[in-house]
Amino acid sequence: MGRDEMKIAIGIGCRKGCSSEAIVALVRRALERAGFDGAQREDTTAAIFTHQAKRIEAGLFAAAAELALPLVFLDEESLRAAAPRAASKSEKVMALFDLPSIAETAALAGAGAGATLLAPRISAAGVSCAIAKGAAP
Repeated sequence: MGRDEMKIAIGIGCRKGCSSEAIVALVRRALERAGFDGAQREDTTAAIFTHQAKRIEAGLFAAAAELALPLVFLDEESLRAAAPRAASKSEKVMALFDLPSIAETAALAGAGAGATLLAPRISAAGVSCAIAKGAAP
């Protein structure tokens, strides 16, 4: 990978039992909002990032397969390190995980040190999604 390549991290938070259709629809909407029209770019790598507690969510695995993107589960420590850079705060997520937003912290942690949000958290149908960018390794 060259120096000018970009890493796109798609952060996802979701309710238990969330459908892959809801996840895919919101990811596409968030990517469009962040300026990506779905066309593959040679200078960009992308993956879906979420909390390790979501490993049991079949909808996440199905959505990642449909979108042809890797699915990465992050530990609490990684999410907490990114928490100060989150742009929004969900009271429910604070109560459950002591994090401002699963979607935003996962996107920021997944994109790496110095990452910035391209699209802050949006939510629909039990899913939250945020997009962050960082330099590809």
